Amino acid sequence: MNNIKKLYYGAAYYDEYLPYDRLQADMEMMKKAGINLIRIAESTWSAWEPKDGEFDFSHLHRMLRASKNAGIDVIVGTPTYAIPPWLARKYPDILADTHHGRERYGHRQNMDITHPGYLFHAQRIIRRLLKEVQQYPHVIGFQIDNETKPYDTCCPRVQQRFTEYLKKQYPDINDFNQEFGLNYWSNRVQDWADMPDVRGTINGSLAAEFEQFQRNLVTEFFCWQAAIIREYARPEQFITHNFDFSWRNYSYGYQPDVNQYDAAQYLDIAGSDIYHPSEDHLTGAEIAFGGDLTRSLKQDNYLILETQAQGNHGWLAYPGQLRLQAFSHLASGADCVEYWHWHSIHNAIESYWKGILSHNLKENATYRECVTIGADMKRLTNDLLHLKKHNKIAMLMSNRSNTAFRYFPAGSINDQNTIVRWLYDAFYRMNLEMDMISDTQIDPAALADYDLIVLPSVYSMPKILTEHLDSYVKNGGHLLAALRSAFADEHLKIYADDQPYGLTECFGMTYDQFTHPDHTSLSGTAVSFAAKPSLSDWMELLIPKDGHTEVIARYDHPYWNEYAAVTHHTYGKGSAAYIGCYFDSASLESVLNVLMERFHITVPKEHFPLIRKEGRNQNETAIAYFFNYSNDCIDYTVPYHGTELIGNTPVYEQDTIRLKPWEFHILKQTSCHFTADE
Repeated sequence: MNNIKKLYYGAAYYDEYLPYDRLQADMEMMKKAGINLIRIAESTWSAWEPKDGEFDFSHLHRMLRASKNAGIDVIVGTPTYAIPPWLARKYPDILADTHHGRERYGHRQNMDITHPGYLFHAQRIIRRLLKEVQQYPHVIGFQIDNETKPYDTCCPRVQQRFTEYLKKQYPDINDFNQEFGLNYWSNRVQDWADMPDVRGTINGSLAAEFEQFQRNLVTEFFCWQAAIIREYARPEQFITHNFDFSWRNYSYGYQPDVNQYDAAQYLDIAGSDIYHPSEDHLTGAEIAFGGDLTRSLKQDNYLILETQAQGNHGWLAYPGQLRLQAFSHLASGADCVEYWHWHSIHNAIESYWKGILSHNLKENATYRECVTIGADMKRLTNDLLHLKKHNKIAMLMSNRSNTAFRYFPAGSINDQNTIVRWLYDAFYRMNLEMDMISDTQIDPAALADYDLIVLPSVYSMPKILTEHLDSYVKNGGHLLAALRSAFADEHLKIYADDQPYGLTECFGMTYDQFTHPDHTSLSGTAVSFAAKPSLSDWMELLIPKDGHTEVIARYDHPYWNEYAAVTHHTYGKGSAAYIGCYFDSASLESVLNVLMERFHITVPKEHFPLIRKEGRNQNETAIAYFFNYSNDCIDYTVPYHGTELIGNTPVYEQDTIRLKPWEFHILKQTSCHFTADE
C-alpha cells in the first residue's frame, strides 16, 4: 500500500531535546524551508514513560498540535530501540547476552528483543503511544522501531529456541550431524540436550545457521510490532521502517544482520537511512546503492527516513551538493527525503552529528539551500512523484554469503560487501542501473524479466538456485558471476563436486585450485586495459571446458599464464561470464565493457562523474536526471524533446547542454523519436 500523494521533504524533530522552548519558531522555519514532514517519538521512551507505568506525553502533544497548525505531516516512530534505565534495573537480564558477554546500560539497542519483560513493556508503550496519536489526522504513518537488528542476543533462552529450530529441520539428529559436518574435532551431538553454547563453535556452518536464526528473530519482531500498529492505524496510514546498511564510516553495503526482504513483507512502504561522504568524496554511489536496494525490497517507491544535512564531521556539503543529494534520492525512486535531523543536539554522543540548523539554531547556509530544495519539490511533485524503474539488470543479494565471508575470507576480503560494491560501483560509473533481488525469494519466472543477473561472490547457493540460474541462461538470459560464486550450499557446506557447483556447463569452465595473486596481472586480446591490471587477495585458476569458451583475459604470470582469469560462454539461448579474481576498478570496467557487448547490453555514452538515471513518473511520462558529481563542467546530450524542469526551459533532442560543478538537470519528455526505456 502506497498512499503517498506528494513528495515529502522533512526532518526528524525532537522537542524534548531542545535547550529552550522554540517549537513555534521551528515550525515557522520549517514552513519557510518547504518542509512538509517530521518524524517524531522513536527515540524517547524514557520521556514518554519516565517511571514504570507512569506516562507523560506532553512533548508529544505539543509537537502534534504545532505541526498540525503548521500544515506539516507526521510519521510517529515506536520508541522501542532505546530502553529507559528503570527497565534495565527491573530486568537485569534484559540487556543482551552476546558473544562478547553481557551488555551494559547506556548506549541504545543494548537489549534482548526476545526478552518477555522487554516485549511486555514495549507493547505497553506502543499501545499507549498509538492511543495518544489517534486523534491527529496529519499523522500519515508509523515507523517500526529504528534500524532494528538482533543485537547478537545469545542468552540460554535464545539458544534453546535455536535448538528447537534445528530439531524441526532435522527430526533425525544424525542428519543434522551429517549436514553440518560435526564429526570434525569430535563436535558430533548425539542428544539435543548436549547442544553446546554456540558462542564456542569452530564450525562455520553452525555459526552461520545461528546468525540466520538471529535474522529470523528480527523478522518475527517486525511481524509482532506491525500487528500491534494495525490494530490502531487508519486504512490510509502506512507502516514503514528505516533499514540501514553495513557501515564503513558511512552506509556501505547490504546489512548482514537482517534479512531485509523478509522483514519488509510486514511493511506498507520500505524506508532506509543512507549516509555517505561529501565534499570532494561525494560520488552518489551510496545514494544509488542504498536506493536500488530499498526500492527492490518491495519493488516499489520508498522513503528516505534519514540522511545527512550537515551530518558527521567532514560531511558538510559544498554549495549545491545538498540539492544534488536530495534529487539523487528521488532519481532512484524515493518519494521522501528526510534529514536526521532538524537541529543539532547540545549534549551526548551525537552532538556533532549536526542537523539542518547548527547549535545556535539560526538560519545558515545549509538551511538556505534547504529552502530551494523544498520549493522545487513542492513545485515538481506531480512530475517527480512515484518514479518507476524498468531495469534490465539485477544483482543477487545473499545474507548467507555475507556471513560466509566472515568465517571463510577471500584472502584479506572478509566482507562480501567488498565484492558487492566492487561490481555495483563499476556498473554505476557506467550508468547501468540495476535492481537487487534476494536469493531467498527467487521467482524463476521473474528472472526472465532481466537481461542480466549478476552474482557478486554468492558463495552460498542452494542447489535449487543453481538450477534456476542454469535454466535462466538456457532460455536466453545472461549471467555474470564473480569469484567464489556457487561454492557451498545454504549451510556453507562446500560442494563435493566441480566448481562453480551446478553451473560448470553454463559457464563453460571449471577450476579446482586458487591462490593469492602475487606478482600477477591480466592480459588478453579480447580486452584492452588502459593500465596494467593490479590483482590482489584471490585468484582462481580457470580451465575452459571446451573450445567454445572464450577467454576474455588470462593471468599474466610465468606459471599461471596457462589459466584463464575471465571467461565467456554461450549456453543455450543465453550466455554466462565468470570473473575468477579480484583486481582494480578501472580494469574491471574494461572487462565489463567487453562483457556487456557479449551480453548485447548497450553501455550508455555517459560515464561518471556524469550520472544519468531514468524512469517513468506517475503519469507514465519519461523522466531523465543528469547529475554532475565533480568540480568541473560537463556536457551531456539531450535524449529527447522535452522540458528541463529545474529551469522550466524547453530542450531538444541531440542538444548539448552544460552542467556546472555539482549541478543537475531533470528532463521531462514531451515528444521524441525514442523513449527513456529504449
